[in-house]
Amino acid sequence: MKLSGWGRYPQIEITPLKPAHTPAVQSMIAAQANSSLGLSGLVARGLGRSYGDSALANTLITTQYLDHFLAFDEETGILHCASGVSFAEILKVFVPKGWFLPVTPGTQFVTVGGAIASDVHGKNHHLDGSFSAHLINLKLMVASGEILECSATQHRELFLATCGGMGLTGIILEASFQMLAIESAYIQETTWKTHNLAETLVLFDEFQKTTYSVAWIDCLSTGKQLGRSLLMLGEHAKKEDLAEGLGEGLQTAKTGKLSIPIDMPNAVLNSHSVKAFNSLYYNKIRQKQTQRQVHYAPFFYPLDSLQNWNRLYGKNGFIQYQFVLPKSSGLEGLTKILSKIAESKRGSFLAVLKAFGKGNDNYLSFPVEGYTLALDFKIDSTLFAFLNELDSIVLDYSGRLYLTKDARMSEATFKQSYPLWEQFQKVRAQYGAEKRFNSLQSQRLGL
Repeated sequence: MKLSGWGRYPQIEITPLKPAHTPAVQSMIAAQANSSLGLSGLVARGLGRSYGDSALANTLITTQYLDHFLAFDEETGILHCASGVSFAEILKVFVPKGWFLPVTPGTQFVTVGGAIASDVHGKNHHLDGSFSAHLINLKLMVASGEILECSATQHRELFLATCGGMGLTGIILEASFQMLAIESAYIQETTWKTHNLAETLVLFDEFQKTTYSVAWIDCLSTGKQLGRSLLMLGEHAKKEDLAEGLGEGLQTAKTGKLSIPIDMPNAVLNSHSVKAFNSLYYNKIRQKQTQRQVHYAPFFYPLDSLQNWNRLYGKNGFIQYQFVLPKSSGLEGLTKILSKIAESKRGSFLAVLKAFGKGNDNYLSFPVEGYTLALDFKIDSTLFAFLNELDSIVLDYSGRLYLTKDARMSEATFKQSYPLWEQFQKVRAQYGAEKRFNSLQSQRLGL
């Protein structure tokens, strides 16, 4: 069957393997190891929400049936589950009990295994770090079929390689992590309307102790309005502060019913339509500051309410381009990149800016202290050359691209921006992973 990542580029023919339990995973790895093709094209895949080719290989072990809750401590909030459990299912079960995810990306349709492999970050990275900071341990099946328990203290190097390692060390089977206690499913949201990028970054600093922060940026604005934004801040609402009519306040999200039924024509998304959208979206907020109580779903997962939204970009797909720049060069570097995007008229109506705290010790984890910007670009004949130009700017400012979003970064760019890649490879070699677990992405990046 043909398969792609969420960006729908690239597409390849794959053979899916769907184990229902651990012995089946072991059998599949053994069978592939003994085949004439070996395991040069094997990687695990969760719900397929990585954007590019990191979860694409000739053979995929899908974790859709490894989706069991194994244990939960109601006093400590520690959850033990199989790797195929989705964040959506965790929220459905545990929000009514008063528990929330410690870190979540912009969609709930990811698995625990995928979150570990991507070492996902969220709107609270500046305070709470990446998902791996909340892991107690994980169980990993390595190339030999042996199952190893890994943590910050046990098989530490393998743990550092697996968290953020894009599935290239083995098959993540189980994990235990710390959940976050909450009193309601609502977020106390404050939105600030800024005039430009400089003002936005000042506000990020001013509210650095706020738990959640994220900014939508109008990436087609220019001049004194370059980088004008809506900065959204959030705290979990306490039960005593809930507005009337919200009941007990621990309701879970409803599944979105709206869906994009077909691929949109390529002409729909252009500089004019994006500019019009950006103007409407920016001006929906009339005041300098507004406040409201909003359910966690639209605050954390605004696009989850629209099924198949990736079809908006047409049949050729799109690239989500996400990079991080160190804080010291954030304003200058972001200004240069936003100016180049505005000049090109390649507007992205999904332009999301977040502040990162300090990075961790994981070899391929993406965040460094600074600012990360994610943008969506419709694929056309000139896009990749344009993105190569952006890569050069990112490298000039000592930044790097997020592997979970990547579909076209060069090997040279990767190795320059991820200085611990050789240490990562040493760990893979130690456990025989470099000859067994590889994706389209890993082969492209020289891993």
